Amino acid sequence: MTAALVATIAAGGLVACAGGGDGVPVDTETDKPFVVTGASDVTQIAQLTGPGAINDTESVAVAGTDLGSMVNVGERTYFVFGDTFGTRDEGMTGGGGGNWRSNAVAFTTDEDPSDGITFDGWVLDDIGLALEVAVGQKDPNDGEGEVTKIPTYGFAVGETIYLHYMSVSFWGEPGAWDANHAGLVRSADGGASWEVLDGPQWPGDSNFVQVATADVTEGGQDFIYFWSIPSGRFGGVQLMRVPATTEAVEDIDAYTYFAGTDGAGEPIWSADMTAATTVLDGTIGELSVMWSPTLERWLMTYSTNGDAVLSEGITPWGPWSEPHVLTTQAQTPGLYSPYMNPRYVSEDGKTIYFSLSIWDPYNVYWYSARLETADA
Repeated sequence: MTAALVATIAAGGLVACAGGGDGVPVDTETDKPFVVTGASDVTQIAQLTGPGAINDTESVAVAGTDLGSMVNVGERTYFVFGDTFGTRDEGMTGGGGGNWRSNAVAFTTDEDPSDGITFDGWVLDDIGLALEVAVGQKDPNDGEGEVTKIPTYGFAVGETIYLHYMSVSFWGEPGAWDANHAGLVRSADGGASWEVLDGPQWPGDSNFVQVATADVTEGGQDFIYFWSIPSGRFGGVQLMRVPATTEAVEDIDAYTYFAGTDGAGEPIWSADMTAATTVLDGTIGELSVMWSPTLERWLMTYSTNGDAVLSEGITPWGPWSEPHVLTTQAQTPGLYSPYMNPRYVSEDGKTIYFSLSIWDPYNVYWYSARLETADA
C-alpha cells in the first residue's frame, strides 16, 4: 500500500535509533533500592487530536482516535494511533463514527514537550487523508473474523520501521477483548509505504498480544525487548527479545522468552513461548517502558484498575515496584493507554511526558508528571 506522503518524509534521509549500538546496557544486579517514591504535579498540557486540539487533524479526517504510542526514528517521532474516525456526531462517546480506519500515524520533530506536541504531518493516502497503514477487515463484532488491526507499539531497526499489532476478533465488556493473533507491519522506506507481514505471528490467546519495546545491549549484542501482555487489560507482563536485525525480527524462531534467572541471577532465555514467566503480575493495560539514565532504573507506565500508574524496575525483568498513581478514573474519567517516550523527559530527568487517551471525547491528550525520588 503506497502513501501519498508529505514531501518532507520522501525527501528526508532517516537514520533509526534502534539496532545501531545505542541500546541500554542490561545490568542484572538486583540488589538496589527503589528510588521513585511517587508522582506529583500531574498536568494535562494539551489535546493532541480531534476538535479543539493543538494540531489540525480535521484536514486529514481525524475527528476521533486513541492510543498514541511513539516510535523514534532519527530526529522524527511517529505517533501511532488506533481506531480512527473521520466524522463523529456531536456528543458521541467512545469509538465510532464515519470514515473508519483501524489505525493512523502522525509524525513530529517537535523537541519541546512542555507545551504539547505539534505534528509536522501524517502518513497520508492518495487523497491526502490519514492512511490506514494496516487495513483491518471490519468484520462484525461476533468473534468469527477480524474487527480491526490495532497497533500496540513500534520500533525501528536501521531504516526499517515495525509496528506490532493485534488482530481483534471481538470487543467485549470494558477492558476485555479477544484477538486472532498478533503480528508486525513493516515500512522499509521511511514511512512511505507499509506492509502487513505474514510472519512472525503470536497466538491470540498468548501473553504476547500487546507490547512495549526498548532497545537494549546484552552481552555485546543489540536486542529489542518486548514487555508483553495478553489481549484486554487483565493480565500480567511477560518478556521476550529478538536480535536487532531485520532478518531476526521477521523470523519467529529468532525470538526467545524470559524464563527466569539462574543461580547467579542471570536471565534464562527459552525458545519455548510457554516457558515464559511473568515479570509483573496484576491487571495490566496498555503499557510503555523506558530506561531513565538519571535514575538508572526502568520505568513502566500502564493502566490498572482503571487508573494510570508508573512502576519502577531494577532490571528489565524486575523486581518492579508497587504502582505509583499518575491519575485516577475519578480524576480523569475514561482514561487509558499512558505512553512515555525517552525523548520526552526534562533535562534533569525528573519530569516525564506522556500521551493519554480519554474515552469521552475519544481523543489523545498530552500530560506531564514530576517524579518524586528518595534523594530529592
